[in-house]
Amino acid sequence: MSYDVELIDSDKSAELCRKYRDLKAYSSKADIFGLCVEFLTEDRNHLKMWMDNFYCMSDCIRSHVKIYSVNDQSYGTTVLLEPSCNTAFLFNFDYYGWIKSIALGISGSILEESHGICSVHGAALDIDGKGVTLIAPSKAGKTTHSWGLLRMDDACLISDDWYFVRLGNRRPMAHASEKNCYIDADIGDVWEEYRPLISHVDFDNKGRGIANIRWIAGESSVISMTKIRYVFLLKRDQNDPVQIRKLTKEEGLEYLLANDLCNPHQIIRTPHKNKIRTEFFSEFLSKCEIHVVNTVGTVHETQKLIRDVIGTDSVVR
Repeated sequence: MSYDVELIDSDKSAELCRKYRDLKAYSSKADIFGLCVEFLTEDRNHLKMWMDNFYCMSDCIRSHVKIYSVNDQSYGTTVLLEPSCNTAFLFNFDYYGWIKSIALGISGSILEESHGICSVHGAALDIDGKGVTLIAPSKAGKTTHSWGLLRMDDACLISDDWYFVRLGNRRPMAHASEKNCYIDADIGDVWEEYRPLISHVDFDNKGRGIANIRWIAGESSVISMTKIRYVFLLKRDQNDPVQIRKLTKEEGLEYLLANDLCNPHQIIRTPHKNKIRTEFFSEFLSKCEIHVVNTVGTVHETQKLIRDVIGTDSVVR
């Protein structure tokens, strides 16, 4: 992660609000799992991506979170967050991916604190009624393999990047966080079925854009929730000869803690927050079957490893 986060008080937040009061900003309110998150920016491309990315919220609803995206060279690439009112100032962000992840991170902080709903920075799918999640550090293949699994006939996507979880007496219930996906331009090079999607996406300066997978996989290919049964923790380790291994809850938790929960966008990091998140993942993993998958092989080899564990009768391509 290449941005800094600093917590500020209400006086500093009010000072910044006054400073940018005359900002010629476009604004839009998103519905992030029931929270109203308002985004204000001078960048029309970022606004368009935001509106394509998230479900919309009525302008009549008061904001739970307000995010200003500002170009001001007196700051670096920095987030200043006033946590009591959840007002954030994002300075000099040219990468939309960080903007949407910060919005999700702030929303997740609110939900875990007062609603008992926690966040997972991972992909989630429902495959023939079985909830499957892929959790991984950056560049380990989470998005690639979630879209690979979506090629199965009985697969539906919940999210390819971030989802919210309610815990109960049974398996964890995963809920979608976004309307559409933020994809890489080369997804069609990996899975050729998605190549036609690329022509309908406006890609940004990072080679990424918002795509509606329903255009390719059908309207019913995206659903809002599933019960997680299988957890696949992905890694890429050339020195490890083992391709896949079943883990205990303790081993899975150790992996996640060693990798910052595979989530660089936790935004607020305190001992209190760490306790909430550690306790959540401990219970989450205890209700699932856990495997670690080494993704150093070809994408098709890794897909077969994952699909063999799931053991579905769905048609494989």
